[in-house]
Amino acid sequence: MRIAVDAMGGDHAPYEIVKGAVEAQKELGVEIILVGDQGQIESELKKHDVHIEKIRIHHTTETITNDDKPVYAVRHKKDSSMVVGLNLVKEGNADAFVSAGNTGALLAGSLFRLGRIKGIDRPAIGAPYPTQKGISLLVDAGANAECKPRNLLEFGIMGQIYAEKVLQIEKPGIGLVNIGAEEGKGTEVIKQAYELYKKNSLNFVGNVEARELSRGAADVIVCDGFVGNVVLKLTEGVAMVIMDMLKQQLKKNFITKIGAAILMPALKSFKKELDYTEYGGALMLGVNGAVVKAHGSSNAKAVKNAIRQAKSFVEHGVIQSIVQELERIGDDKNAD
Repeated sequence: MRIAVDAMGGDHAPYEIVKGAVEAQKELGVEIILVGDQGQIESELKKHDVHIEKIRIHHTTETITNDDKPVYAVRHKKDSSMVVGLNLVKEGNADAFVSAGNTGALLAGSLFRLGRIKGIDRPAIGAPYPTQKGISLLVDAGANAECKPRNLLEFGIMGQIYAEKVLQIEKPGIGLVNIGAEEGKGTEVIKQAYELYKKNSLNFVGNVEARELSRGAADVIVCDGFVGNVVLKLTEGVAMVIMDMLKQQLKKNFITKIGAAILMPALKSFKKELDYTEYGGALMLGVNGAVVKAHGSSNAKAVKNAIRQAKSFVEHGVIQSIVQELERIGDDKNAD
């Protein structure tokens, strides 16, 4: 399997990106195509013991930064590492693409270069979401600020397939994020989406309040991108504050420091469950190609796991399964 990696995207590119790609190649046995400035990439590769036949460089002369306007950058920076990487997937020269770069540009580029899966109105970002029960998938995590009822149904379909195929969850439950669990709650869009779910044979668990998400009330968490992005960032922020507060309390005096030493294994395990680097990145669901968006501040470990995620996405035939499920459900004339 050939996975293209945007070597120039992210806060710590290219050194952490290259390091993560090298680790992924050794651990996963995939062929890596590092896309970006050849000189910089070669300089980083020299720091590692690499199987040169399994890691090659595709030179580009431009980079899309976080300051670039997404659509403009994709259209005008045609020799950027991001656009070229997406083209490698489109042309069949790579099976998947991983980037820690500009999220908006990656989404726009994925749409322009790869197109949408037939039957999908709006692609969405699917992000791993840690819960008490394990990992859920949140869709949409930021691609679509406003949605139609049909979009929310499509998000659930794509999320369910990914949860089944990749996360190995049997009959994953789909929940709509809402201000209350009752059927009549929420905006008109949410109410209509609820009715669409009731008409289909998906494992719909109903409306889910935000406070229940971290408990694992739904395996697939469905919402528009505005709500999803707020949920993700709020959860991440709260988790960081809790960890900081725990550290402060455990360092207060000699007794608490002894307690901290005893609790250390449990605290490390807890921190690992909340660590985004363990889960790789977010999926560009609904585009006609395997694209993974790694966190902008990804270190080598996060990059390696994002590549693992891309490999699993391809191996489990997620796109083909989405197409088949959409064909089975058909186009609901009342979905708009």
